Amino acid sequence: MRFDPDLPPAGTVRDWLDFRAGNDPDGISHIFADDDTRMSWSELRDAARDIAVRLAGLGVAPGESVALMLPNGRNAVAGLFGALYGGFRATMINLVAGADAIGYALGHSGARIVLVAASQHELLEQALDGNGGPLVIVASDESGFSWPADAVPGELCLHDASDHALLMYTSGTTGRPKGVLHSHSSLLAGGWTSAKAHELTRADRAMCVLPIYHINGLCVTIMAPLVSGGAAIVCERFSASRFWQVCAQHGATWFSVVPTIISHLLHGTQMPDKAVRERIRFGRSASAALAVEVQNAFEERFGIPIIETMGLTETAAQILSNPLPPGLRKIGSPGMGIGVEVAIMSGDMAPLPAGAEGEICVRGPNIMRGYLNNPEATAVALTPDGWLRTGDLGRIDEDGYVFVTGRLKELIIKGGENIAPREIDEALYALPDVIEAAAFARKCTTYGERVEAAVVLCEGSMLRAEDISLLCEKRLGKFKTPDVIHLLRELPKGPSGKIQRLRLAQMTE
Repeated sequence: MRFDPDLPPAGTVRDWLDFRAGNDPDGISHIFADDDTRMSWSELRDAARDIAVRLAGLGVAPGESVALMLPNGRNAVAGLFGALYGGFRATMINLVAGADAIGYALGHSGARIVLVAASQHELLEQALDGNGGPLVIVASDESGFSWPADAVPGELCLHDASDHALLMYTSGTTGRPKGVLHSHSSLLAGGWTSAKAHELTRADRAMCVLPIYHINGLCVTIMAPLVSGGAAIVCERFSASRFWQVCAQHGATWFSVVPTIISHLLHGTQMPDKAVRERIRFGRSASAALAVEVQNAFEERFGIPIIETMGLTETAAQILSNPLPPGLRKIGSPGMGIGVEVAIMSGDMAPLPAGAEGEICVRGPNIMRGYLNNPEATAVALTPDGWLRTGDLGRIDEDGYVFVTGRLKELIIKGGENIAPREIDEALYALPDVIEAAAFARKCTTYGERVEAAVVLCEGSMLRAEDISLLCEKRLGKFKTPDVIHLLRELPKGPSGKIQRLRLAQMTE
């Protein structure tokens, strides 16, 4: 078994972890930046096996959900691989989703056991209030997991690549979250697409600052090193003041972040030294559109190329990526399909020619198996011939690069004209003092909807909302310029740091 960039990985997560531990037992798999400890492949395999047999001894059946409420760290990594190694369905709980959404996910998933950090006990109690269902709670602390005294280790169960491996809930901004199901095959393929696109090797060390209860953090910085043999530097959370220091201390060669993090690093005071800038091959941006001006300014200041990509929970992260230098990176595009088929489709799922705008659809080995207990939503998202409808609008140029023009659910329809929020976002990010920005729709009796925007300015900025409006008008024209600009201290974000545009109208009423 080896990493082949031309073929999706075969087997299960257990197979790959056994392979890494058997062939490189002392090789570093994970570095935990918050306590400066390390874990080898053999140590990870042993920890995962121990957790797996203990879960089996508690009566967890093959394919049954095991919920994880763990912030990034040693226990989160061990718990994830333990559930996967045992053939159980690792059910990742979004720790910032709120008690109601967490309670729903725990109930909907059918999880009878949750691995929970001591810091999350109170949140778990709130989530279970009124949602019923007995759960065996296995608390974690700095020394690992505390198992029930009468628990007897069980036997490892048999499972294969087609069996359920991961259950992850979408953000649910327009209703109840949907539970996205991935098999071992699609989960490993999700890591493979990143490893293939970024030419990852055993010499690489990924900087992981995104939560691994989100698909980006889990597949890109945890699964990609598993299949490629590299290591992950795991941080509990992103810190602008420590980011470059951690990169230097632990030898990061690449990092995966979101546009808001790139913007905060750009406006921060910390500067990596020459050795760090030369060692880091690239930074990776995903989960939301990266403004052209922010990307250009970041690369000019730090000399580190940013590779814009695109992925979804339903695709085990990455579907599109720009090539590494010296390949042609098209700024403003998340790149071309890597390891998948990508097409632009009309409303009736007819392929559209290059340059035409339609819905971005994707087909490949990393596509989800469906939504848990929701055949209606699955039928809407997945066609009988395997295409996933992403809900994103875009076009493909003659070179195969995709340009995203908006989300079907986020389009602003003013006076019958479709306005893509991204166009307004980019005009706002062109202003040097803007750290975060998002345009959104507000109901309006005159036009049906009007354009508004929320903006976060860097500390000490003298810009006023009126100034921003005038600058936008010069770039966008009066019709598309936001009628109201809200200056906020912070914009609402999901677990990956992606701005939650659909919440802004409610927040700014």
